[in-house]
Amino acid sequence: MNTPLHTASPTVPAAPAAIGRTGQRTSGSEAFRDSEGLRTLLRRLQADDGSAWRTDREAAELMRFVAERYAALARKHGLDPWEAAAAAFDAMRAPSALRADDPWAIVTRAVQVTCIAEERAHGLLCAVHQARRPRLSGYHDAERFSDREHPLPDYHPAFHTSPVEEPDEPPLGVQSAVENAIELFRLLGWPPDRARDGVEYICSRLADAASRPSAYESLRRDYAARALLDLPQRAWMTMLRTLLGCGDPLQAHTAAGRGILLRLIVGEPLDVLLRDDELVSDIVANVPGVGP
Repeated sequence: MNTPLHTASPTVPAAPAAIGRTGQRTSGSEAFRDSEGLRTLLRRLQADDGSAWRTDREAAELMRFVAERYAALARKHGLDPWEAAAAAFDAMRAPSALRADDPWAIVTRAVQVTCIAEERAHGLLCAVHQARRPRLSGYHDAERFSDREHPLPDYHPAFHTSPVEEPDEPPLGVQSAVENAIELFRLLGWPPDRARDGVEYICSRLADAASRPSAYESLRRDYAARALLDLPQRAWMTMLRTLLGCGDPLQAHTAAGRGILLRLIVGEPLDVLLRDDELVSDIVANVPGVGP
């Protein structure tokens, strides 16, 4: 009565059918472990614009194998194994992996370089593509000041500098020139307070300017300063012109072009300036409160 079961074993190879294009499971799942097997699998996966990476079961097996293979390397550099697997995925999709004599060697080197770059980027607080650049390889990882027991300036050579003695007061030549310029205006009839305030203000602006001509142009338009110093337009322009020079490039090497500040600094005494008829007449003619 009982008849033997006729479940024909030749029709049961469901594994190859389930796997689809991967062929026999026993050989397909192990083939990519050697270089030629990996090359064959990659060539198949990259066909049709790489769409097989999403559907091929052997691709999933390959990625699990890659994550296990490079797990120790990832942990060495403080990364998750799947971060190393992602780097391997990028390397395997590159055309160079197919052309290489040993595809696994190419993938392993790419994963190693990526892990090093990821670790360096984390330490340098920069992007991974920046950490790959050779010019950044000499920098040390960023450190917090609180990471060490002793303050960083106490031991790091970058914070060790030789003391530079800087004079607390301006050079005597400059200070003397300023005082002589004030005295010149005072001797020629200018009110002492206006002479001092005007000369000192112009000298302070000159110290911050790039050049005498630029200081002259800036001060010429400084209407607020002129109002604060209570100087008429003609008196203000006279003080600028005589202190800083006329600003004409053709007269740059003349007495009018140099101005009395430069003449005093280079050593001309005050009595020589008082014998300069054009200078004296210009200052006297524009004394504040005098003239048309």
